[in-house]
Amino acid sequence: MVISEIRQLGGAVSVVSELGKGSRFTMRLPLTVAVSDALVVRAADRYYAIPLVQIERVVRINPEKLYDYYQSGDATLNFEDVDYRVRYLNEILSGNELNELVVNTNTSLPLIIIKNRSGQNIALQVDQIAGSRIEVVVKPLGQQLSNLPGISAATIMGDGSVMLILDLIALMRNAQLVKNISQSADAKRSRLEFKSTILVVDDSVTVRKVTSRFLERQGFTVAVAKDGIDAIEILQDMIPDMILLDIEMPRMDGFEVATQVRHSKRLQHIPIIMITSRTGEKHRERALEIGVNDYMGKPFQEQELLNKIQHILGQKVSVTYEG
Repeated sequence: MVISEIRQLGGAVSVVSELGKGSRFTMRLPLTVAVSDALVVRAADRYYAIPLVQIERVVRINPEKLYDYYQSGDATLNFEDVDYRVRYLNEILSGNELNELVVNTNTSLPLIIIKNRSGQNIALQVDQIAGSRIEVVVKPLGQQLSNLPGISAATIMGDGSVMLILDLIALMRNAQLVKNISQSADAKRSRLEFKSTILVVDDSVTVRKVTSRFLERQGFTVAVAKDGIDAIEILQDMIPDMILLDIEMPRMDGFEVATQVRHSKRLQHIPIIMITSRTGEKHRERALEIGVNDYMGKPFQEQELLNKIQHILGQKVSVTYEG
């Protein structure tokens, strides 16, 4: 076990034994190996290590206050009578904003106050503090990845997985650039999809509200239905460009709605994405057998949903144009 770990670090072990005297074990490790104290955090479904030397302290904050700050566009957030420039780690890394579904959980969110010698108060919001203080063996990223902004190194965890180590100062410095690029891309998508209409079918008021607001920000026209019967009634009067469909609903579930749509000559061409907490393989297989175009679990990542919508509607526009 020891030999295996040392070899993974690029080192070597040698043993010299002398009869009647004992054995000498010599371990050689490269000078590039360093050990650092770190805090493990989660952003969406990924975990990252943050060196403790960059952290002043960790506090908890009301998610609704954070969400209002992000939506307002204000430069700073006032917390404990101090103005902080706050960024969301998942938005920096993947472009996904804080979801209203998280806000409605009434669970406070972690805010990492960053040590910064420039005098500016900055903080990073994460989804979860996933582990207490740990020691990590720091490994350089190599020439190909060394220029990634905000990523200083990596470490190999006990299960063999690789975890990235963040450089918070560089990450925050790069955050505004990433945000500007994301906003530009969103504006372009809004122009491309402005005329598309999407029907959101879900018995949860919160899900309907969150999903419709998100889609409207992207430039879509949105209609909502509170269950399957409501959806079928709406479809008598309109033909949307896409349906986002839950499974578990009163009166008529999503499988029945999808089946009726696929058996209707007037509606059968409408793309359907099922978004449900039923993520088991048998439910996915049943949905695909009925003819839905895609299948997602809850809670969904907004960027992932938007990518799927664009991909499916893009295919639909192409086919319609050629015909």
